This record gives sequence, C-alpha cells and structure tokens, in this order.
Amino acid sequence: MGDPAQSRRSSPAQPSVGDVADVGKRKVQTPIPVEENDQRPAPAVLQLKVIMQAPYAPCVLGLDLGTSSVKVVLLDAVSRAVVHSQTQETKAEVSSLDGEQTREQDVGKIVSALHYCIAAMPKEHLRRVTRIGVSGQMHGVMMWKSQEGCKWQMSEAGLTFQPVETSHLVTWQDGRCHREFLATLPQPDSHLNLATGFGCATIFWYMKNRPQILQTYNVAGTIHDYVVAALCGHDKPLMSAHNAASWGYFNTKSGTWNLQILKDSGFPICWLPNIMESGSIAGKTTHEWCGVPEGAEVGVALGDFQCSVYSCMSEKTDAVLNISTSAQLTFALPPAFQPPDHPNPSSSVAYVPYLDGIYLAVAAALNGGNIMSTFVGMLKQWMHEFGIEVPESIIYCQTINSALNVDQTDLGVQATIFGERHLPGQLGSITNISPFNLSLGQMTRALCRGIIENLQAMLPCQRLVESGVRRIVGSGSALARNQVLRQELEKIFTLPIVYKETVDSAVGVALVMIDRK
Repeated sequence: MGDPAQSRRSSPAQPSVGDVADVGKRKVQTPIPVEENDQRPAPAVLQLKVIMQAPYAPCVLGLDLGTSSVKVVLLDAVSRAVVHSQTQETKAEVSSLDGEQTREQDVGKIVSALHYCIAAMPKEHLRRVTRIGVSGQMHGVMMWKSQEGCKWQMSEAGLTFQPVETSHLVTWQDGRCHREFLATLPQPDSHLNLATGFGCATIFWYMKNRPQILQTYNVAGTIHDYVVAALCGHDKPLMSAHNAASWGYFNTKSGTWNLQILKDSGFPICWLPNIMESGSIAGKTTHEWCGVPEGAEVGVALGDFQCSVYSCMSEKTDAVLNISTSAQLTFALPPAFQPPDHPNPSSSVAYVPYLDGIYLAVAAALNGGNIMSTFVGMLKQWMHEFGIEVPESIIYCQTINSALNVDQTDLGVQATIFGERHLPGQLGSITNISPFNLSLGQMTRALCRGIIENLQAMLPCQRLVESGVRRIVGSGSALARNQVLRQELEKIFTLPIVYKETVDSAVGVALVMIDRK
C-alpha cells in the first residue's frame, strides 16, 4: 500500500474544505437529500441552495460501510446540503468452517459495493472533492498483508483498488467468543466491557484455535480502517479512538492500547493500528479514485454510531433516540466528564468516546423494532397454521391500526425477549392478563409501551433532565413507521420530542470533515 509521504498535493486551483469550514457552520441542521431520479418539485429552500451553490465550491465525500450495505453521499462544503447519495447492498455474508455462530463477510464484495456507489456519483462533483470522511461498522476485524493488501487497476469507473491477501471481515455480530472463552482472557485496563465480536477478542480466538493465521497476515483493522489505508497508501493502518474502544483493550483516558497486558498474553501487538485523534486527517489519496482527485484529504475512519449521532444532534442539549432493529438512546456528557476506571457489567449505560475529548452516554438496547417484527412473524405463522397466507406488511399495518383505536391498556409486557447486555438472563413476559385485554389492539399497544419502558429503565427521563437535556431527537425506521410507538414515547418521556426521518452515518462523517479545520 505504498508510502503515504509519496502522495502529491491537490491542484492549487481547488479550494479546500478548511477554507470554508467556518462558512455557514452548523446552520443547516438537517441536510436535505437530493435524489437523482426524484421527479417531485423541489421545495423552495432546496431550490435556493442549488442556485446559491458556487460553480467551483468544494465537495466532501462521506462513506459508510455498514453491516448489510454501503452508502456514499456528496455534500456541498459551503451549504452543507446533500447533493447526491447512493446506497448498495453488499450481499457479503459468507459461510465459515468455524461454527454456526460465526459471522464473516467477503471484503471484495464490500469494496465492490463501495465502487458501485462512487461510480454512480456525478463526475463533475467528484472532481471537486477535497476531503473524504469514512465511517463503518465498529468492533469487527479483518487482516491483511502490509504493502500487499490491495492493488490499483483501471476499470470502467476509473482507477479502483482491489483487495489482495486479505482475510474475511469478522463482524460485530460474530458469536464465536462465548462467555467461557472470554473468561479465559486477561482483564482489560478499560472502563468498557469486552464482548464477542470485538476485534481483540476475535484475534485472541484465532491465536488459540487457528494459530496458523498469524503466519499469513501481519496487520489488522476494521473494514473502514482498511479503506483509509488503501486510499492513502499506508503500510500500517491508523485507527481512531472510536474504533479502538470498540475493539477492547484500549484505555480511552490515555488514548493507548493495553500493550503490556496484551504482550504478556502473547498477543501480536505489532498488528495493532497506530492511534489518531478522532476527526483528524489520516492522509491524502495517492491515486485518482473513480474521478476523485489525487491529493484529496482522507479522515481517519470513525465509528458509525458516533457519526449517526453527529448527523442529527444539532444542539449540545439534545438527546438522540434511534429505534430501528434495536434501539439506542444517547446524549453528550460535559467536557470534564471522565469514565470510571473499570467496567460495571450490571450498568445499562456505557460511555463511548465522541469528539474533542467528549463522551457519549448511551443506553444500547438489544430490543427495539425487532420486538414488533417478531410479533408480526408470530401472527403470520399462526395464520399459516390455519391455512391462511397474509403478507407481513398487511399484518403490520393492521396491528398498528388496531392499536390506534385503543388509548390505553392494563396489559403489561416486558419487551426484552432478546435479553440485554447488562441483564442477559432477563427475557420477556406478559402480566395482568384478563378476559378484557386480549384484543389485537391492546396487545400491540402493550408491546410498544414495553419497548419504551425498557429504554426508560435503562436511561430514565429524569436522568436526561438532570444532565441538561432539553429535547429528544427521535429517528429510525421503527419509530418512523409506528405511530403507536411514538405515542407511547411521548407519554413516558416528558421532554419535547422532534422527529427526523433517519439518522445517517455517511452524512455525519461528511459533516465532521467539513467542520474540522
């Protein structure tokens, strides 16, 4: 992957993002997407943005390498508006010989999806890209050979890089590091718990179960660390505190790996990426890339969770609630906050690094929209056993409509059928069943209330108020499509609530790049 010092500067005729970072900073709280094939009339504010866009205004590229898809956005660096976006499913899941609980992905398919998205971008905008922000799925790990991890070649889209001599990506969903295995590992010097799917835990598993892999590769990182290394020509990957904390064995206070602890356990510490401050520039592109100029600045890869928060937390006093498959409720802590020295396994709130030394307090629930999906799937199965076939979309709509006709219910649902990290043995339950509360509407409303009550138990509204939170920004697919869930949220959390269609890690990482000097 070459020497990063060999990268050349971009053309002096191109303005840099740093030159315009203060222009209109944080004025556009919600970037407005412009879909290429959208035939609807553009709103007046959007038309104004397009008119005011300077002919040679710099653009920023935001990349998000997710678990199931890749998303790429182009933002105008002055107006902060989204001028183009593209999403592509990766379909990268691969089987593994290491058991049914493993979750691995083909790196080549992920990179192909990334190039598909880049190639779909307007060339006239790609030529104006001066900075690239990269985010992606945290915790996971892939390995490759230094200086041999990729090769650049010409394609229809222009110059692209192709993975060479890389392992599969072992994702955050990987379950090979069971509780008994984790108990054999050394205790980290960190306030964060170690879990299966974490990069360092996975490497420990390979050391003990497939040691031959240590002879095949000599560097490791997340999938988005790999992309940054490929773009910048780094022999060894760089890693932000976001990703390092998600790997385990990283002390966020000192910003360093637990080198002595790992070394004493025989861990290949030479594999660990060098740490850079989150939000800093990792290097510059060493090649023209699908129309993006050589010499464009590339940020160190950031965590998708932190970037999604950045995309919608327009005020420091905001809390952000996202309910999609799972659910996360988070807010920013004061600059003086420091996490405890050691993890508390029974705590429902974790403290993860954000930007500029600030931490986020986050209640990450395993139970969210998947509760309603499971309920709908159960109803579909019951009807199937009666010989009736009804699409899940129709069942879902009917459950919501039925619940909208019920203002309240005394039926109680403990909506934790997937357990929680701090209470893995606590599953779901139904209480106070009577002959008068067994309707579809009452059951659906009780389920929705149970989802919100679980979040309230993990991070109470009172704590948000005491921490200076003034409103909640709600987002996520489950919250957007479920009016009953929104109603129960507004009953239980008494703070003002505003709704956004979605949080967006690709937009968030692009905004970080715009805002950094």
